[in-house]
This record gives sequence, C-alpha cells and structure tokens, in this order.
Amino acid sequence: MTPFDREAVRSFRFVRCGFDAGTGVAELVYAFDDGPELVETITVPGAPFALDDARAQAAERALQLLHLIAGVSYYKAAVPQDIRIDSYAIDADTAALLEEVYLNGLGEFAYRNGLDLHGKIRFPTSKPSPSRGGLGGDGVVALPVETHPHPGPPLEGEGDKPEGAKLALRHHALVAIGGGKDSLVSIEALRAAGVEQTVTWIGGSQLIRACAERTGLPTLNIGRQLAPELFEYNRQGAWNGHIPVTAINSAIMVFAAVLLGANQVVFSNERSASYGSLIVSDDGRDAREVNHQWSKGWAFERDFGAYVQREIAADPGSGPGQALHYYSLLRPLSELAVARQFARIDRYDAHFSSCNRNFHLLGERPVGRWCGVCPKCHFVFLALAPFMPKPRLMGIFGRNLLDDPEQVPGFDALLEYQDHKPFECVGEGRESRAAMATLAQRPEWREDAVVKRFAREILPQLDASELDIGSLLVIDEEHRIPAQLWERLRAHFAA
Repeated sequence: MTPFDREAVRSFRFVRCGFDAGTGVAELVYAFDDGPELVETITVPGAPFALDDARAQAAERALQLLHLIAGVSYYKAAVPQDIRIDSYAIDADTAALLEEVYLNGLGEFAYRNGLDLHGKIRFPTSKPSPSRGGLGGDGVVALPVETHPHPGPPLEGEGDKPEGAKLALRHHALVAIGGGKDSLVSIEALRAAGVEQTVTWIGGSQLIRACAERTGLPTLNIGRQLAPELFEYNRQGAWNGHIPVTAINSAIMVFAAVLLGANQVVFSNERSASYGSLIVSDDGRDAREVNHQWSKGWAFERDFGAYVQREIAADPGSGPGQALHYYSLLRPLSELAVARQFARIDRYDAHFSSCNRNFHLLGERPVGRWCGVCPKCHFVFLALAPFMPKPRLMGIFGRNLLDDPEQVPGFDALLEYQDHKPFECVGEGRESRAAMATLAQRPEWREDAVVKRFAREILPQLDASELDIGSLLVIDEEHRIPAQLWERLRAHFAA
C-alpha cells in the first residue's frame, strides 16, 4: 500500500456509487488525490429488489445522498481543502446540507485535534442534469428496473393520487434500534399505537441483535463494511476522531426504506441531544458549544428530514402517505422523560445496554452489559433512579453506582460541576442536577456516597427553582412526527 501522508493530500474525491439490486449490495467509492480507491459496502437484506422506474429514481437519489454523507468517515483522515464529485452533480441545496453535516458533525473531532474547519468545507455544485433517470453512466452501476404490483396495503390518500404518481410506499416504519433504553421506548410506543414496524440495526452487534429479537417484531440487520484501508491510514497518522454516526445511519436507513417500500424511518433522539458541551477557554474569556451528538439533535433532524421528504421520496399531490417521513419519535421528550417511560417497561431489563464500550469498532468490550464507569453508565443509572425501585435498578447494573466514592468525578461532569458535560450521548446538566436533587430527598438514596456528597457540597450552591424535575418532564411540540400519529402518541407519553 502507498504510504499515507495527511499533509500531502490535496483533494478528496467521491469517485462513484452503485447498487446491485440482485444482491442488495451498494458500493460507495472514495479516494484521496489519485490514490487507491476506498470501497465501502452496504448490504440491505431482501434481495433481489424489483424496482419500477419511480422507485429506481428515488433509490438513485438516496444512494447518492448516502455516498455523500458516509464520505465523512474518509474525508476526516486528511480534511483537504478540495472536494470533488466525479460521477454526478449536486445542487446548492444538497451542498448546503452536506456542509452543515460535515462542519457540525465533525465539531468534536475538530476541537480535539485543534483544527478549524469553518470556511474550509465546500462541496462543488453545478446545475442538475436534465434527466435524473437510472443509475447508469459515469461509472455508476444501474438499478435493474422491473414493474411490480403495489407492495403493501393502500396508503392514506392513495385514492386521490393523480395520474402519473408512481412512488408506492406502504404504511410501515423502519425503526432504528441501538440496544439502549431510548429505541425500546419508541418501539413500544409504536406498538401501542398500532404502527407496523421493522426493528432495524446496522452492523454486527450481538447485543443489539438480542435486544431486537426480544421485541418479537420483524427485524432487519443491514451490513456496513468500511474500506479496510481506512484503518491502515489511521495507523499511519491520519486525522482520527468522532464522526456523525447517526447522520450516516440515517442515510443508510433512508436508502433501505426506499428499496423496501416503507414510508417512515424512525429514530429515538430526545430533545436533550440538541445541547452540547460548553467549552470555556483557558483564560475564561471565550466559550463555545461542541455537541458530541449533533447529528442526534433537532437541527440535523429538521434539515435532513425536510431534504429527504423534498428530494428523495416526495410525491406532490398524492397525499401524506406517499412521502418518506424521517423523524425522531422521542424529540418532544427530555432524557428524564424517556427514562420515566422506560421505567414502565420491564421486559428488557436483562437485555438492554446504553454503555458505549459495547459498541466500539475496535477495542475491549466489558464483560457484562454495563462497564459501570463510563459517562453513559453514570447518566443512565442517574436518570432511571428517580423512576425505578432501587433493587430493580441495582439488579440491572449489578451494583449501586451512586454509593461508590470513586465515581464522584464522573457524576460531577454530568452535573457540569467544575467540568463540562462529557463528550457522550448524555442529558443536559440541568437534568442531572434535578435528578440528583430528587434523590437527595429520598430515604433510600440520600445516604449513598455520591448523593450525600452532592447534598453537602453542591446542592447549597444551586438555585432551588431550577431543580424541579417535573418541569423537565413537560412534552415539547417541536418535532417532525406525522400529525395523525402524534395525536395518538401524545396521550401515551403524557399518561
């Protein structure tokens, strides 16, 4: 292999993308300068796929969007100034979305590596070609086209469909599952609302598979294989760090939804995900927000979802059932509100885990489902404690994290006490403070080491009016959940 020198790289190229409907394998091809091709594969179960012309065109647009967003995994290795798209053209709206995703999704990566990406990421634009049909030409594998009957029950508004509207999506949700509490809350809420769903995950995690199978619902395991050269580049000194994984997974699932004819892609990102870590400069004069989970936040959901509904699978005039809806079912809820919902379900106690050490691409995994020392373990334990009997919570984690003095620094970071919020998918500092203040009032918790120290040293410094846990359980109205579904879900969440 040619040695990789990040400083010598001048351009990052989106070489081509293609999909074989016979095997269900998509190829996403990238390169730095004139170097070797980096080939990533995405495998969607269910092949062979029979796609009529409208679905083939929607699949083409979805595949190109996936190609462009997934490229962030490779672009970050050298972050060159020049970005090229070799085999198709994009418009200004697409470029604006991509620049937003790359700049904000790489925010933590840039901070940790001392890089400034502002003004550096520019995607080339040109007018779209007159015809958007087919994936042929420019080195892109064509989607086989075959007319086929409607794949499912009639959709709302289908009877009013004007002549020529062809994109048939059935009323069905692909629901992302990550093995943690949030996605399980969404799955059970959709089940209660009577929504047909397929529990979907990407990659080979056995923990997620076990959790998905526990739901008793249909499952879909999408394969993703990164170009192996990327790991070698990392060993040779490539820039490395956090990327917007949820943005990539969202694009993968949108592509799968078009292939499978589902009209909803559902994630489980709560409103707390929109708030990042406030990083204060050493001299205390400057502060900026860096959001580890930016692609789980509202800004990404709003802009990506609108783009998908407008550009990927929209069927103007044919009724709401025909568009492809991308949304987070938990956007109206805080992390604490989600924890309260999960506490009402006990069928997953021995199966779920939110510990991120279970999901590293490379490296050690904890022996159990919870390592007990990472920010995710700390936060999930703290968030569930106000809503769950203590013996049940200790049974899930195997010990009491709040009665271990060595855990104090980790909980301090969650409270934003003399530290910033961890670069992890955890709730806001005010949620952690309200949860801890609640426990400090309860006999079964207040003598535990971490809680006792909080009550003694931190609580007197806090404004009591900001510690009301009830105010954090209020349902918000900023979301993209389809209106008819939200009418049913709102009562479910409020109960």
